[in-house]
Amino acid sequence: MREALRRWAPGLAALLAYRRADLGPDLRAGLAVAAVAIPVGIAYAELAGFRPEVGLYSCVFPLVAYAIFGSSRQLVLGPDAATCAVIASAVAPLAAGDGAAYAALSAELALLTGIICILARFLRLGVLADFLSKPILIGFLNGIAITIVLGQLAKITRIEAEGDHVLHATFDLVVRLGETHPPTLLIALGAFGLMIASGRLLPAFPAAVLAMAGAALAVFLLGLDLSGVKTLGVVPAGLPGVMLVRLDPDALAALVPAAGGLALVSFTSMMLTSRSFASKNGYEVDPDKDFAALGAANVVSALTHGFAVSGADSRTAMADAAGGRTHAAALVAAVAVALVLMFLTAPLRYVPVAALGAVLVMAGLSLVDLATLRLIARADRTEAVISLLATLGVVVLGATQGILVAVVLALLRFLHISARPRVEILGRVAGMPGFHALSRHESATAPHGLVIFRFNGPLVFFNAGHFRHALMAATSAEQGAPKAVILDLLPVTEVDVTGLFTLKEVSDALRQRGIALVGAGRQTEWRNWMVTHGFNPDGIVMHPTLRHAVKALAAADTDHADADDTKVS
Repeated sequence: MREALRRWAPGLAALLAYRRADLGPDLRAGLAVAAVAIPVGIAYAELAGFRPEVGLYSCVFPLVAYAIFGSSRQLVLGPDAATCAVIASAVAPLAAGDGAAYAALSAELALLTGIICILARFLRLGVLADFLSKPILIGFLNGIAITIVLGQLAKITRIEAEGDHVLHATFDLVVRLGETHPPTLLIALGAFGLMIASGRLLPAFPAAVLAMAGAALAVFLLGLDLSGVKTLGVVPAGLPGVMLVRLDPDALAALVPAAGGLALVSFTSMMLTSRSFASKNGYEVDPDKDFAALGAANVVSALTHGFAVSGADSRTAMADAAGGRTHAAALVAAVAVALVLMFLTAPLRYVPVAALGAVLVMAGLSLVDLATLRLIARADRTEAVISLLATLGVVVLGATQGILVAVVLALLRFLHISARPRVEILGRVAGMPGFHALSRHESATAPHGLVIFRFNGPLVFFNAGHFRHALMAATSAEQGAPKAVILDLLPVTEVDVTGLFTLKEVSDALRQRGIALVGAGRQTEWRNWMVTHGFNPDGIVMHPTLRHAVKALAAADTDHADADDTKVS
């Protein structure tokens, strides 16, 4: 029973073995997480196009689901900037301004996302955690950040900008800046000031809480809502009931791809967060189990009037900084948010929308990671360009299409790396043992009459042509025809049928020119593989190491020279 729990519900298994010593730190961490989750949940609900209570619903039950099924002790799930941007981008065109349809379609999207995540767990697709490279993910999140910041300008100026696209709306807003509503702008500027001051003077205090509380107090005391400052209005008290999510067949064609993209991006970013905190605290997380846990959290959110959720890095960081040790911290946070929903929603009516816009602008700016982008550019300019393309895809095409751009970029990068592995010609360097690339060592010299060829990747159907072209070019570039080509097989981790036929074709072509093709490394593995598959290209002699191959060829050359001398004498 215990083994089954660890396999299917690792969080619950850990909670059943809970230590009393962890209770105090988990209580403090849970309350700290709730203090951040409440304002952020309300702000992200606004970003996704929901009423504030929906954002709070999404901070309660998904937390409980992950605490039961997840493997990370610190990870906190909830509304996330990227997730909310994708929801708005995917659902708004389908709902066409109908609030009820918007809520129903969002629940359907969360349910589909959850189902896809659970199916991915059974297909053992946890390896997808590494699918989106760091540059692509950074670029995607930078694009989301820019979109969020631009999207909040209308809230902090109260200009009803026109335009279906965020760039069009931003241009229209800039043209109409003279229509800015001064009290609304002052509230937003005050919220910015409170968050900046709080970050410097009270770093342990949630800045968003201070900004929303201060702005709400200003509205209440000064009657700013009567001056045209838009507020949240009445927020219904109580917890949501369970609802049956109806799948709309007409919307499935649009929602399934969006759900797939949402599952991929949510899971990838979530695993980056959970792995970093697991490494810091000295334990491992299981990607496959966490895929299922993310799916369970989204299904539960859909059934309880919430929307799609993901790993929340800021709230996870808060849980860790406050000393949270186990999944119980997330349960404490969920209970705290639930208590606010039941008994403390009345003051939320005075929270101005402009303050929420300011909170989202600060959240968006915190997502911008120019420092990492600069590091990427120093390491590899191509990767930096790919990161910028991912950013551009989100800003120009929107969050949903931006996911597609990120996936296509990831596939193209993978194909480029796999289809064009690095090719090196090796030689000796004085004072250094072994063989080294001629291109990296000016003093390296190739053994006389030999080409030592290294292909740094598997030899399979999509790179076999590159292998053939590079090897034949290496023999043509040699001053005078080489006597032999030694193929370093250690980096060649896999060979498919196309690769074998390519080897045979190259061997035959070289033999016609009087050049032998010799293999070095993986001798036993290659021999067994070829015997198993009944394939043995003529003329390819195998040696255990490069050194052995060079020595054997040198000895054969000496024997041949001696035989010629004997004939002459």
